Order: sequence, then structure tokens, then C-alpha cells
Amino acid sequence: MKTITTTQALEEYCIRAATFPFVTIDTEFLRERTYYSKLCLVQLAVPGSDDEEDAVLVDPLVDGLSLEPLYDLFRDESVVKVFHAARQDLEIFFVEAGVFPKPLFDTQVAAMVCGFGDQAGYETLVRKIMREQVDKSSRFTDWSRRPLTDAQKIYAVGDVTHLRGVYTFLAEELERSGRAGWVQEELKVLTSSATYIIEPAEAWRRLKTRTNSGQFLAIVRELARFRESHAQGRNVPRNRVFKDDALMELASTKPANMNDLSRSRLLLREARRGDIADGILAAIKAGLAVPKDQQPSPARSGREKLQVNPALADLLRVLLKARCEQEKVAQKLIANAADLDAMAAGKRDIAALSGWRAQVFGDDACLLCDGKVALVAKGARVETIPVPDAS
Repeated sequence: MKTITTTQALEEYCIRAATFPFVTIDTEFLRERTYYSKLCLVQLAVPGSDDEEDAVLVDPLVDGLSLEPLYDLFRDESVVKVFHAARQDLEIFFVEAGVFPKPLFDTQVAAMVCGFGDQAGYETLVRKIMREQVDKSSRFTDWSRRPLTDAQKIYAVGDVTHLRGVYTFLAEELERSGRAGWVQEELKVLTSSATYIIEPAEAWRRLKTRTNSGQFLAIVRELARFRESHAQGRNVPRNRVFKDDALMELASTKPANMNDLSRSRLLLREARRGDIADGILAAIKAGLAVPKDQQPSPARSGREKLQVNPALADLLRVLLKARCEQEKVAQKLIANAADLDAMAAGKRDIAALSGWRAQVFGDDACLLCDGKVALVAKGARVETIPVPDAS
């Protein structure tokens, strides 16, 4: 297969790709040592055979190579851009260039709509749809090292050549079933900048805490804010600054000076001095200074914060499972356990009750919650029947 190492060659390929109805795309990257992914390789394929004119590798690590021709292709809405499990790929392109490929097709999302289960892997789809095997022996190699081996190249290009057949099958299945709109509704999240922007002030929300102390949470918030800002600014993983368990320890012990900080059991050695140590102490001081009426409210989790009817929640689970089996769509795509608990507590502002989800599950779920239908077992099927008006 051909490896593109110049902007001119990439431009020529992308101009040719723009004459096709779709192009399949994948990336190889590293993220173990950085906050943002380091793009190491881009794989592209257009409909056709597997020769070097149809499937190519693009080496973004070559000095002087610009990916702008690829971004122009992304902006060309006459060509469908096909990915599998696109989120991390799209994050790379959004961070690098602020661009999203449109129109987008994600074969993992489409597979969930077409009955291949929750988050079907690429190898699974290739095996079930194309009746072929994917060589994954190079999955965990270092993609930043050059030169690439033949095995790496074969592995990488396989991620876009098989994808052509997978896309064609799924696109035809969606057209046949009338579910193409379902996929497009799901993909709106993937092409929203809010999906990829982590605001340091909100970073604390991803942490799990068990406390009723607003002051503790205020310190956690300030420590998480500092850590996220520091990690983003220096492009290092947040855990390289300090880990979650160390953050919780600091919020609990509240060190006031370097001597106190040195007593931490969980803090990395590098975090006990310099900019990180100064930032930790400043964050703790800021957290302690937050007025009581501005401290984060302790949020109870799960059923504890909702008045959930557990029997109703279980009935909703049965209904969801039954409908997803009947419609051959992944349960995870419609609702999760928290959504069902929220419905059983009387909440109605959840995604499962709108759009295509309402047709499959939400409308009958509301009737079940309101006592207007009941569930009955008919052989291997679970169905709803109207409940006579008791009045």
C-alpha cells in the first residue's frame, strides 16, 4: 500500500476521493504520555480494490506535511466520511483543526441500531458481515516510531479496507428499515464541540465522592480545576499531575504549607515541589475560602436522590429488554439504568422519551408508568395490554 508523505500527494488523493460517494477513515495515535492524543497515522480508502490508488496511509509525522487537504475533504458534504467508533478520531481532528467531517457515518452506532448489540467491535462486524478475519497483532505497537513495519502497515490499512463493505451493508440495512434518521440523531453528539471540551471548572464532576460536606467538595472542585488546567496547559495526562486518590487525600488533610504537603502518602514525588505543589496549596486555600452559600451541594447518587418505585423500575427494564429484542436495537442506545430509575421516580425529561426512542420504547414506557398498560408474557414475547379504566 502507498504511504503519503507530502502535502501535494495528499491533495491529489483527496481530490480523487471527492469524486466518490464515501471514504473510509481511521487513525492511529498515542495518548499514554500526553493530555491530547498525538496523531501518528491516518488511513484512507475509497470504494474499489485494495491497490495503492484506493487505500493509502498518511504519515502526519513527516516534516512539512499539512493535513489541510484532508480537512477540505471533511468539509465537502457530497462525500460521506465513514468511521468506526469515531469519538476519539473526531476529538483529534477537532483539537488539531477545529473541524468535524460532514456528513459522518459511524459503523459502530449504525450496528447498534441494526441489532448487532452494544458497542459492536470492528473485528466482530468484519467477521459477521464480511466473513473475514482481522489481524489485530499490531494493535498495541508504538505508532510514533519510524519506519513503520510491513505488519503495522497491513494492520493499519485493514482498518479502512474492510470498513467499506461493513459501511455498504449497514447503509443498505438502514435504508431498508427506515432507520437512517436514528443514526443521524445519535451522531449529533459526536459532531458537537461540547463533547470534546473539558472545562477545568467542571472537572470535579467526574470524581466520585461520598460526603455531605460542602467545604470538602469546594476543595475537591478547586483541586480538580487546577489539575485539569495544569494538564491541558502542559499537555500531560491528568494522572501525571496527581491521581484521583491523592486528590481526595489532599481534600481531606487540607495541607497548608510545603511541610504539610510532604506528609502526603499518595502524592507523587514530582507534585511535592515546584508549580504543582504551589498550585495544590493555592487550590486548597481557595476551596477553604468559598462561602458556605457558594459551596457545591452534596449530590446523593442513584436511587438515593430520587424517590424511585423499585418495582416499576424493574418493569421498565423488562419492557426495554423486550422491545429491544423485538426491534433488534441495542438497549444501551435507548436508555441506561439511571434513565429507567428516573422514569420510575416520575421524571420525563430524558432522551428515551423523545425522537425515535419514543417510538420503540418511550411511549409505552410512559403508559406503563401511568398505569394505563400492563405487561404480559406470550410465549417468548413480552407485550403490553391496555388496563381497563377502573373509574
